Amino acid sequence: MATTIDEARVEQFMGQIVVDLGAAITAPLVMLGDQLGLYRAMAHAGPLTSAEIAERAQVRERYVREWLANQAASGYIEHDRQTDRYTLPDEHALALADEDSPLYVLGAYGILASVWADEERIADRFRRGEGFGWHEHDSRLFAGTERFFRPGYRAHLVADWIPAFDGLEQRLREGASVIDVGCGHGASTIIMAQAFPQSRFLGVDYHEGSIARARELAREAGLEDRVRFEVAAADAYPGDGYDLVCHFDCLHDMGDPVGAARHARETLKPDGWWMLVEPYAGDSLEDNLNPVGRLFYAASTVICTPSSLAQDVALGLGAQAGEARLAAVAREAGFSRFRRATETPFNLVLEGRP
Repeated sequence: MATTIDEARVEQFMGQIVVDLGAAITAPLVMLGDQLGLYRAMAHAGPLTSAEIAERAQVRERYVREWLANQAASGYIEHDRQTDRYTLPDEHALALADEDSPLYVLGAYGILASVWADEERIADRFRRGEGFGWHEHDSRLFAGTERFFRPGYRAHLVADWIPAFDGLEQRLREGASVIDVGCGHGASTIIMAQAFPQSRFLGVDYHEGSIARARELAREAGLEDRVRFEVAAADAYPGDGYDLVCHFDCLHDMGDPVGAARHARETLKPDGWWMLVEPYAGDSLEDNLNPVGRLFYAASTVICTPSSLAQDVALGLGAQAGEARLAAVAREAGFSRFRRATETPFNLVLEGRP
């Protein structure tokens, strides 16, 4: 059949491809800027020459000059043609140089690096129809995930999310028993423990390497007396009578999210809380056809869904499940009340009560 090609549409699409290819090949350069301390050398320093930046970072100037050209073309830094100096705007430094900033994003690039490293094995699982477990990924996924999520947890968990649960903050101040399920390196666990010294915290994850790192971080924070980390499955962790059970950005990664949610309900006190934090998503595909949805669907394709498919039940909930689907999981698990407590542009924060 003869087809009519819209040349303007072709041109528009090829423009998008060029932008996407530029972003993809720039990602390793962003990682170099982090690893070599180039962003930190430029942060809050005003206009600098390439030689000054190289001297500050103790690297070769010719490499830095080419890196700076890419970063200027990317809009990450600014170049003054008349003085041939480069500036990292303070607003950009919040994302690229300040690990204490809630906008810090460089952890995401470690996640990207792990995906590239695992690309052939993930393609193989597509063909064979098998899952690809979290523990099978390149190790940069684990550190990158901690670095990516920690700034948001530090900014919102204690200040916004916990106060959105009626009565929870007071319970934690008085002394509560908390379990953080799927805790990874324990960033969320440690943030809560630092804020609520009267409460006791247990973080669990099936990944032994992550638990080992979480224990190290707890020791460094001086929290060993009231924070423990144990290797355990989400549907079989020890204990009961918890005041708060948390799942931070992990329920959709599980093979049996209903079973994990049911275990959360069964191990809660009758007046306890389930805090479920999931990636922000609408309830339909069309609701999520936007830049945030693009990012989360990509991560779900190569990390979250393969992780679920590698486990028993293999539900494959996906990172863009949406509130309605998550509410159905909660109902099936036996929660009598479930609501959206609050949200951010990147997260749904949901409350379940037994």
